[in-house]
Amino acid sequence: MILIKSENKIKLMREAGRILADVLQGMFERIVPGVTTGELDRWADERIAAAGCEPVFRGQPGMSRGARPYPAVACISVNEEIIHGIPSSRRVVAEGDIVSVDCGLSWKGFVSDSAFSRIAGKSTPDLDRLNDTTRRALYAGIEKARPGNRLHDISFAVESWAVAEGLGIVREFCGHGVGRSLHEDPGIPNYGTPGTGPILRQGMTLAIEPMFMLGKERVKILADGWTVITADRSPAAHWEHTILITDGEPEILTKWR
Repeated sequence: MILIKSENKIKLMREAGRILADVLQGMFERIVPGVTTGELDRWADERIAAAGCEPVFRGQPGMSRGARPYPAVACISVNEEIIHGIPSSRRVVAEGDIVSVDCGLSWKGFVSDSAFSRIAGKSTPDLDRLNDTTRRALYAGIEKARPGNRLHDISFAVESWAVAEGLGIVREFCGHGVGRSLHEDPGIPNYGTPGTGPILRQGMTLAIEPMFMLGKERVKILADGWTVITADRSPAAHWEHTILITDGEPEILTKWR
């Protein structure tokens, strides 16, 4: 069931989104060659705690049998890692790495969830195209998040950008509703047929998150039970915002200042 949020709940989600946006903007600024993913995660942990919030990724149950609960505040994925990369003091960001950061927090029981990718130092035309297209696809999907549209209008808008640029779409993982829980109905695939799926209504809160890759559309999960990589080790990018469907233009709750 897709939940419709009351105005009081929306106010709490707005504040959760504002706090998370500040955290992610700070992490974005800190992604430079030589930083470790563990350092980035510790910084986010301190900022979330200082804001009086709770991290929602840490402790999430594993995706496969025997996988430990997620041990960190943020998922920090590098190069061929698409999502769920586990931060480490031993993982040093190198010149030209594409680093994807996904983070979520809870403010007074309501969750915000957002992600971005950044290239550390010097880039390449292919990496720039990958990252820019994934970001543009996110905003194309958000533009379709209007009352009366169908859910897969969002999906098709996202897919269209990948197809136009010849990029692979991550099909095994998708966006989702968000609110009291990190993952609520509906699932939001990054591909689909326009005019299909549930009707979008004012008061829905969604996490739209395109994930594209330069190579073929196959993924693998590493032995840690969490890290999802491209099967051909091609680079991947990931962008996400928590948004609110209003009576008109969608509102981005995790928009940076």
